[in-house]
Amino acid sequence: MSIFDVARRSGLSVVTVSRVLNNAESVRPKNREKVLKAMKELDYQPNAAARSLARGRTGIIGLALTTLHDSVFDRIVREINALLAAQGYYLALSVTQEADEGGGSIFQEDRVDGVILLSPVREEKFVQELKKKQIPFVMLDNQHRNPSVSSVIVDNFKGGYEATRHLIDLGHQRIAHIRGSDLFLSSRERERGFLFAMEEAGLVPFALESGDFSVTSGYEIATRWIDAGRLPSAVFASDDHIALGVMDALKNNGLRVPDDVSIVGYDDQLLASQFRPRLTTVRQPAALIGRKGVELLMEAMNGPAKKNVTVQLDPELIVRESTAPVRQGSSSPQ
Repeated sequence: MSIFDVARRSGLSVVTVSRVLNNAESVRPKNREKVLKAMKELDYQPNAAARSLARGRTGIIGLALTTLHDSVFDRIVREINALLAAQGYYLALSVTQEADEGGGSIFQEDRVDGVILLSPVREEKFVQELKKKQIPFVMLDNQHRNPSVSSVIVDNFKGGYEATRHLIDLGHQRIAHIRGSDLFLSSRERERGFLFAMEEAGLVPFALESGDFSVTSGYEIATRWIDAGRLPSAVFASDDHIALGVMDALKNNGLRVPDDVSIVGYDDQLLASQFRPRLTTVRQPAALIGRKGVELLMEAMNGPAKKNVTVQLDPELIVRESTAPVRQGSSSPQ
């Protein structure tokens, strides 16, 4: 069955049938009833894709991210999906490699109405291509502050500062920091917050180590400390996976958390509240990140051209069982 069959059955023109399918207000009520009746009698199902293209819209929003193995990303994507579905949009995911310099097929202008970039690593190429194709887009957790695009970021400097300040307030002085990859703005800002808090307190970092947001890197770094016989009294890890790796190494070597070493992570991954002791961490406002991202994208798609904005959200320190006051006598250098 086609639109021509519906036109013949209803006795109206193809143009009128098309207007009914697109909910045009100019169709007379009686003619609308005729078309709907003919569609029912013929069991005609309009081609949604063709109708969307006729309106200049696909009804699809593309979302590009580099990994699915992250519970914070999962919460962000779920929030985005729910909000878009409520507005009649489908969400299409594209899992790209860190070195991917293009957007792939998801960025074709005839396939999506807009794009959300979630923690893009090589964002310059993405931005360049999206602007060239005039596709509305927004970045979440981007790696560079860019006033020429709309984005949603978290105040990771504040998060790093508060995590470190928590340890200092517990009496710790020998505090180490394990940072993530320098590719990420979040990693650089968390380290900056750590250093600021330490300098403010008149303290020198016990160690500054480079990790890669993995359990393995945290385990290996802590194992080196143990083998060298020189441990910090507290560790601020730039991500929960690193923190859990540190905890695992300490426990496997007969050391207790937080009695021997206090540990703070970052992100509040699902595992942070499932391991024992439960991990003190800095929570990312995942649902709010997704909500603000959708709001900015809808404004770019539906409203007149507006000035690009950067929305900065606050993280939240979540104190659990992996941190405790420094033990008497353990604050002296080792």
